[in-house]
Amino acid sequence: MSPYVDVAVFLITAVLFVSVTWGLSSLLRPHHPYARKLTTYECGQEPVGEAQTRFHIRYYIFALVFVIFDVETVFLYPWGVVFQSLGWAGLIEMAVFIGVLVVGLVYAWKRRVLHWT
Repeated sequence: MSPYVDVAVFLITAVLFVSVTWGLSSLLRPHHPYARKLTTYECGQEPVGEAQTRFHIRYYIFALVFVIFDVETVFLYPWGVVFQSLGWAGLIEMAVFIGVLVVGLVYAWKRRVLHWT
């Protein structure tokens, strides 16, 4: 058999499993909607104010900078695994990589992106 047949069987099985599970859950679950049950749930508190509020753009930029540096540090793990086999070239390349990250961090610090409020 071709490897594609295995993949097709796996996909068909997955789609059938999801479809059957979803169908059974919609048939077996209790369905008794009423006005109070359909309201917005906010941790037991009554909703106050508008549902959509504006946030300062600084929060989004702070989160974006965090995600960028968090993802970039993930690249350090594979380098650490094969560190001994890379030699000096690998060390210099990682030093350049970390240097670029440090320059980006200093730039963000100088632009006051890392200030929360």
